[in-house]
Amino acid sequence: MLNTIPYDDFARSELKIVQIKTAERVEGSEKLLKIIVDDGSDTDRQIISGIGKYYDPAELLGKQVVIVTNLEPRMLMGLESQGMLLAASAGETLALLTPDQPLPPGSNIK
Repeated sequence: MLNTIPYDDFARSELKIVQIKTAERVEGSEKLLKIIVDDGSDTDRQIISGIGKYYDPAELLGKQVVIVTNLEPRMLMGLESQGMLLAASAGETLALLTPDQPLPPGSNIK
């Protein structure tokens, strides 16, 4: 049986397209990357993500991805994460969710 949630719970999630400006490994971690994104606002957003075993930071630069923007900030290895990248996985493969055509940073997912 599927684990379902009320539509209103899902509707509270804010999903947006962002563009990755910088990405670097977090010192002392094999999997964490510190990623700075343009979310269409005047202020960059920092996301700490556990995708370091799957992506080299250099290949992420300029990439557009989908994030959850309205999560409470969370501290990971002394760094504040201000959102969550969305990705899918199958076995040892991980793929970031990306738009199929370029969109302005901050575009809403509907």
